[in-house]
Amino acid sequence: MQQPIMTFDHIVKEFSGVRVLHGVDAEIYPGEVLGVLGENGAGKSTLLKIASGVYTPTSGSIEIDGKSVHINSPVDAKALGITMIPQEFNLVSSLNVFENIFLGNELRSRGMLDKNAMRKRSRELLQELQSDLSPDALIEGLSVAEKQHVEIAKALIHKSRILIMDEPTTMLSKQEVTILFGLVSRLRERGVAILFISHKLKEVKEICDRLMILRDGHRVSLDQVSDIDEHDMARKMIGRELNDIYPQMVAASDEPVLEIDNLTVPGVLEDISFHLNGSEVLGFAGLVGAGRTELAEAIIGIRKISSGNIKVKGVNQKINSPADAVDLHIAYISEDRQGKGLIMNFDIPQNTTLISIRRYIRNLLIDKSRERKQAMTYVDKFDIKAASLGTHLINLSGGNQQKVYLAKWMDTEPQILILDEPTRGIDVNTKKEIYHFIRSLTEQGVAVIVISSEMEEVIGLCNRVIVMRNGRKAGELTGSDINDEEIMYYATGLKDQGHGIH
Repeated sequence: MQQPIMTFDHIVKEFSGVRVLHGVDAEIYPGEVLGVLGENGAGKSTLLKIASGVYTPTSGSIEIDGKSVHINSPVDAKALGITMIPQEFNLVSSLNVFENIFLGNELRSRGMLDKNAMRKRSRELLQELQSDLSPDALIEGLSVAEKQHVEIAKALIHKSRILIMDEPTTMLSKQEVTILFGLVSRLRERGVAILFISHKLKEVKEICDRLMILRDGHRVSLDQVSDIDEHDMARKMIGRELNDIYPQMVAASDEPVLEIDNLTVPGVLEDISFHLNGSEVLGFAGLVGAGRTELAEAIIGIRKISSGNIKVKGVNQKINSPADAVDLHIAYISEDRQGKGLIMNFDIPQNTTLISIRRYIRNLLIDKSRERKQAMTYVDKFDIKAASLGTHLINLSGGNQQKVYLAKWMDTEPQILILDEPTRGIDVNTKKEIYHFIRSLTEQGVAVIVISSEMEEVIGLCNRVIVMRNGRKAGELTGSDINDEEIMYYATGLKDQGHGIH
């Protein structure tokens, strides 16, 4: 029986005491394409970052050719013949193809760079991949698919035996995917083992030999691809039941407060149209790269739209900046609260009034007493746990930081609230508090958009759900159609808007 080239034995990974991988076992054989599937947050990328030396496991072991190895860095991984091709390519745009292929591994002759030898070897590698790229072409002039060829050639320079491909087709056209799959097939014939992460079920079915499905950090199945269809994949990826932490929804009004008509951001979003009613919670679902966050950023003026129209309460509006959005009582709570939303070395009152500070200025000075009094109302309202109002945000838990972030935006008195991954990284009790707060807002007539990668959250909270895929609106769901399978079918392209499963 053939020996696995790589074996994961009971891999556990924890971050700050939170377990994200729960004893995952798997093996991959020479010349095999092993697909790795799972919802956002299932643990796919964590497992493969362990394989490539970016992370080290909390416990468990990895074997190469039946021998235990310690992979403490990407350098260790490359020495073992493991290379990861990330979604964001690691290429230098100002250099040409052969210089990138040999970057850090340059060939020398008599102490000088041997450019002719590197050109020749690069041409040979590209020919092996059946790529007609010139070794002298500049990276900045290449397509995404061509850049991918360069990354694969780099892996071959390292004599990689195990190639990790993380969402390799996300930015490729159908023709470019066909070319890539041809490359994968040729690598398979050479005995290279490939770990293939993807959300695209049809592509997984087409290119992979076996398929491992992760859910919430657990391996739930490891199947021959021939034994599982796309609908089974989707069902195994989901596998959860709703719990009782969601409040009853408020009935939405019939009056749109926000209307988006054919909004386009070149290369990111195309012809997005939808409306949001008063007191409604409208969910946006989709997989990584679907364009949900980019849509929110376009609405509030962070991204420049090339065409389309935005109406707020029936009036056409030009929103060129977040300040314009705030003036229209639109609030956007980013998924990156530390990067975009909060100042970690500021205290609670300072963060609470970051946007609304004009309301607290008296005689050119900030009325600190009024600022602290208002912050205290939010501490009580949201049950923010802190030693004092003067506690810096960096010393609060993620859940309490999120509550301060909510307070900051509530102080602008929004009528339209856009929440992007509102409960990412927080515990279930804080989630429940935020869900009930959302309900209280809708009772007051506030309209809410929830962008979430947690399917149960979208299902439990939302009156309607719009599913996005590849920067477009793939489908819109209401009533009993708001369920795991329908969302997953649209998100993965098993359904197109207005069409059935195909």
